[in-house]
Amino acid sequence: MGLIQKGVEMGVSSAVALSIAGSDSGGGAGIQADLRTFAALGVFGCSVVTSLTAQNPCEVRKVLAIPPGMVLAQLSAVIDKFDVRAVKTGMLGTRALVLALAPELAKLKIPLVIDPVMFSTSGASLLAPAALKPFQERVLPLAAWMTPNIPEAEFLAQKRLVCVADIKEAALTFSSRWHCGCILKGGHLSGKEGVLCDIVAFEGKSYQLSGPALSIRGHSSHGTGCTLSSAFAAGLAKGYDWDKALCRARAFVCGSLAEALPVGKGIRAMFPPTRGYLSKIRLQLLS
Repeated sequence: MGLIQKGVEMGVSSAVALSIAGSDSGGGAGIQADLRTFAALGVFGCSVVTSLTAQNPCEVRKVLAIPPGMVLAQLSAVIDKFDVRAVKTGMLGTRALVLALAPELAKLKIPLVIDPVMFSTSGASLLAPAALKPFQERVLPLAAWMTPNIPEAEFLAQKRLVCVADIKEAALTFSSRWHCGCILKGGHLSGKEGVLCDIVAFEGKSYQLSGPALSIRGHSSHGTGCTLSSAFAAGLAKGYDWDKALCRARAFVCGSLAEALPVGKGIRAMFPPTRGYLSKIRLQLLS
């Protein structure tokens, strides 16, 4: 008897995580990346689709926002029946959706990981200008964790982040402002050739999260932010402490990049790794 069958027959519940995000027709990011990540990490994934996009790793051609009523109906249907233990949000898109979704997210008493998706890897705007203020005032205060990249952090900080000190200061500021943990992705620490670092701020302390810098070919970095936030949410859904969940999430991203697959004309895509990469990840307290 398989383990899954045995678990079902014994009434053992799997960890469940929910992604509230946009659909990526190319499959590399968004809902598709989140559900693939949940499954690879042994978590049952539910989804609330906020928008449809016509895109590939090179460009976003068209975006269609899902009406807020339909988004809320999806959320209600999931929450009513599934034992969701962690939620991640990605692309929200419109002011109307941000305003409608915020009070419903506030009712959830489970960890919320917010990936503040504002721009695609190719540079397309994915959050309407009119939605930026309510997103900061009504959604970010609900976060247990937020995972901005450098362009998103620069927008939220309203200044350029040009050195490690800037990145550390921004992460600590965000963590204090929105009373959450902050994983600021993509900070490169000088003097560490071959190492890629993120800066983490939590409860007034800052940390360096490091792993090997990998060669990126064929747009394979498309979806790294979605994958990190969903892998982190998966760890929280399984009940891991934040540091264990984060290191495992970073290792999953590292492995997914290292084992990216050729999937089209000059295109490679992240894919769940077949080997372990946790030994390559370090989380260190900064002074």
